[in-house]
Amino acid sequence: MAATTSGAIKARLEGLQFGVPVFRDGPREGQAPPFVVVTEALSTGMDTANGDFGDPDAELTIVEKVAVDLIQTARSKTGGATTKNVERYGLAEAIAHALHGHGLPAHPAKVTAVRVTDIDRFPISDNRVRTSVTVQVHRVLLRSEVAPA
Repeated sequence: MAATTSGAIKARLEGLQFGVPVFRDGPREGQAPPFVVVTEALSTGMDTANGDFGDPDAELTIVEKVAVDLIQTARSKTGGATTKNVERYGLAEAIAHALHGHGLPAHPAKVTAVRVTDIDRFPISDNRVRTSVTVQVHRVLLRSEVAPA
């Protein structure tokens, strides 16, 4: 079992063997593309459509926004001025499909929904491209997350 949301997503993606390493919060120094970086808790809020808010013991649902970034090399030189595409088109969509609707059983909390909300592609420096998959993870609030009164 993973200890965090990013760990649970990492476990899911590594289990599917997409052929790219997956890191939490950043790659190791000098990591060559392609690779995936999972950044959790970009924002965290309460699901206000669920639960009995008058009951202090009711189960509450947290909605956590997570970024799953695929970093790839866009093109490689084949000689002279010619270049060829090395970016694996469709890989980000395959990652999104693998996450959307999955229950993330490795998560320490009960996950009630995983929803992919966006896929955005950004050219970045050094002939690299970042495709960001935005994910909402709906999970039950853990007792350990609640500070004692």
